[in-house]
Amino acid sequence: MSKIGKKNIIVPKESSIKIEGSNLTISGPKGTKKLTIDDKIFSSNFNDGEFKLLPIKKDIDKKTSILWGTYRSLVNNAVDGVSKGHEKTLELSGVGFRANLKGENLNLQLGFSHDINFKIPKEIKITVEKQTIIKINGVDKELVSKVAADIKNLKPVEPYKAKGIKERGQFVLRKEGKKK
Repeated sequence: MSKIGKKNIIVPKESSIKIEGSNLTISGPKGTKKLTIDDKIFSSNFNDGEFKLLPIKKDIDKKTSILWGTYRSLVNNAVDGVSKGHEKTLELSGVGFRANLKGENLNLQLGFSHDINFKIPKEIKITVEKQTIIKINGVDKELVSKVAADIKNLKPVEPYKAKGIKERGQFVLRKEGKKK
């Protein structure tokens, strides 16, 4: 039995789930999200503000248990996304490191000889605070995390002076420099 899969998903009043065979359409104040669940393995029902995902067979093997928890997490992330939204905060640290919004591009000055223009996907909303803090918002948790990872990979944090782009709360292991 999957520990995560057994938990019910509580859907807020302003959000709703529509079940059409193997397709789920989750809608809320922030937007809508579509998911597909394998209906040969799982059955889903939604009533009284709770969503349940149950395996069809009584005997549950290891693969079904793993998929049960995975699908439950995907549906829960989608419900959270359409009701509250997902957010990641990135911090730029280094002399002269700046970020600006220019139309549909994020312009980054990261100590290179040129500026870097990062194209923002349509489903993502990016805001820049104080030129060194970037906030990434969206409905899809996977897409928000991917955009944050792509921006962080433009200038990873180096271990000596901790210069680069890092997520808020990310631990950076510092190294000691050369000694005489």
